[in-house]
Amino acid sequence: MAFPLRVLLLLFLSIPFSESKSNLSFDYYKRSCPNFEKIVRETITTKQMSNPATAAGTLRLFFHDCMVEGCDASVFIASNSFNTAERDADVNLSLSGDGYEVVVRAKTTLELTCPKVVSCADILAVATRDLVTMVGGPYYKIRLGRKDGLVSKASRVEGNLPRSNMSMSHVINLFASKGFNVQEMVALTGGHTIGFSHCIEFSDRLYSYSKKHATDPELNSKFAAGLRNICANHTIDKTMSAFNDVFTPGKFDNMYFKNLPRGLGLLAYDHALVKDPRTKPFVELYATNQTVFFQDFSRAMQKLSIHGIKTAKNGEVRNRCDQFNSIQT
Repeated sequence: MAFPLRVLLLLFLSIPFSESKSNLSFDYYKRSCPNFEKIVRETITTKQMSNPATAAGTLRLFFHDCMVEGCDASVFIASNSFNTAERDADVNLSLSGDGYEVVVRAKTTLELTCPKVVSCADILAVATRDLVTMVGGPYYKIRLGRKDGLVSKASRVEGNLPRSNMSMSHVINLFASKGFNVQEMVALTGGHTIGFSHCIEFSDRLYSYSKKHATDPELNSKFAAGLRNICANHTIDKTMSAFNDVFTPGKFDNMYFKNLPRGLGLLAYDHALVKDPRTKPFVELYATNQTVFFQDFSRAMQKLSIHGIKTAKNGEVRNRCDQFNSIQT
């Protein structure tokens, strides 16, 4: 669903920009790599059609990248004997290979077309937006010109990403530390409308909830029974998972929010959103008005996309997304 240009511009004007952020522009590659967005769009279309999980995987990858060190593609760096990189932090081990692959594919083509011009960070930002749009979500404009970061350390990840077992106050404070208010946090969480979560992330709601109840009684009973069946061997097979949205898992819509009051929220965090008085009003708003959800999601994603960006002084355009241009220790 596309919004009028006037609305999109108003959304951007409400976002504060630091001096470094002001160096970004909508037409950053107009002369240096005019086919940049076309190449990314063709790459993501091919990948999404062959593997429908790509959109959700890339969206999650983008979020994990931006919340740690900022939107600088630091999550792509591979570990070496000198450094354990961000992608090997415990919470990042479950990130989808599809997200990494689609960006690397686009980068490979771009290096042949306009070498050493387009950053991996910009590719990830645009690929995420285009994939969200491709599966039914909103289109939003993105300022370009990010540089790839020069630091990627697993030790810096913990505490910067929400965990499924965190209290709502903890999650709200975490987002607040990144500059996001409660409504923006709920809107971004709406990304759970596509993709899946691994059983290990919600198994405690199924098998060992409390002394009185093995299963969380607030889970829809049929939903819980289905999850127990799906996740029966999750302690042996760590890859076992379930869709975040049981009804339209491949479509970006507001069904995720509609599911929460019905006891169909997968994670404890999902369920808490509809219970906590600070977040419940936004859940109810988005459940009844998809247009408002799309508008708020777009605005939050635009804000997220400029979080902690690197410019020429503290970044580079990597030749390969998985390694710095020079050895970093």
